[in-house]
Amino acid sequence: MTTHHIALVPGDGIGTEVLPPARRVLDTVSRRHGFRLAYTAYDDWSCASYLREGAMMPDDGLDQLRDKDAILLGAVGHPDVPDHVSLWGLLIPIRRGFQQYVNLRPIRVFRGVDSPVRGALPGEVDLVVVRENTEGEYSEIGGRLNRGLPEELAVQEAVFTRTGVTRVVDYAFGLAADRGGRLTSATKSNGIVHTMPFWDELVAACGARHPDVAWEQEHVDALAAKLVLEPARYDVIVASNLFGDVLSDLAAAVAGSIGIAPAANLNPERTFPSMFEPVHGSAPDIAGRGVANPLGAIWSAALMLDHLGHREAAGDVTHAIATLLATTDVRTPDLGGTASTEHFTEALLQLL
Repeated sequence: MTTHHIALVPGDGIGTEVLPPARRVLDTVSRRHGFRLAYTAYDDWSCASYLREGAMMPDDGLDQLRDKDAILLGAVGHPDVPDHVSLWGLLIPIRRGFQQYVNLRPIRVFRGVDSPVRGALPGEVDLVVVRENTEGEYSEIGGRLNRGLPEELAVQEAVFTRTGVTRVVDYAFGLAADRGGRLTSATKSNGIVHTMPFWDELVAACGARHPDVAWEQEHVDALAAKLVLEPARYDVIVASNLFGDVLSDLAAAVAGSIGIAPAANLNPERTFPSMFEPVHGSAPDIAGRGVANPLGAIWSAALMLDHLGHREAAGDVTHAIATLLATTDVRTPDLGGTASTEHFTEALLQLL
């Protein structure tokens, strides 16, 4: 029997509440499909650890994860720890240390979940945002001078490399070819005069290598508007780190709730483990109340199964999610219902 070794990092807030349901779902489908998942939990890698010891994870954290087949993460963040400290102390070192340069965020309007956008209909809105995940606007290059003085300044450098852009764009074109052959590149080359024209040139070169894919480029501000006005027109969107971050959260809101949105941080070469996480964050306003929506974590777990080579098992999970939403009124509060995390999970497990 195949065994996959999974690192569980619950993190903070509702991350600790949504990872156990995801694990129960994983155990259910793995038994059915004849493979085994072995877990190692890293319960203390969190903001609580930072407040106590000054670090989100140990100095050898990456070495502890390196031999795992995948990482399933809950959420990172706490009101008592600045966001840039928690993020750069755990999530970003894993993404960059393990070259998880593809951030994959599927967006789907499910039957039974009302979108706040009139034109976002079930069966019509089904897209993927491919976000560059290790460079771009989120670089460490820069600094601040003259802190606290009237002439204080802050400098932040964006970093776009030929290798970094080409590999994520190549991945996106390949995904578009598998899904039906439509890709949109997010740019802002009319206002950002160096990095975005460079991005556009590399997208065009990649497009020439993929004649089976119809592609276009959109300025990110217009693209944001069109995602709301015409969400069904998009299939695969490829974007830089910042643009992809913003567009994927916008698209998740179009789909009805950020609580159901999954994400995969992929190292496509599989040299290192990939990491899977819900998009919703730690949500400290509802943490501890037992009402967190576990769907984002469960769908992320399905992405992990697909990455590990168990596509049918992953399909069982996403089919159960769609069936639950389409045929029952079981909903957590973010979807307009009253179900607890436990009640929602039990309903999904019954379908599985």
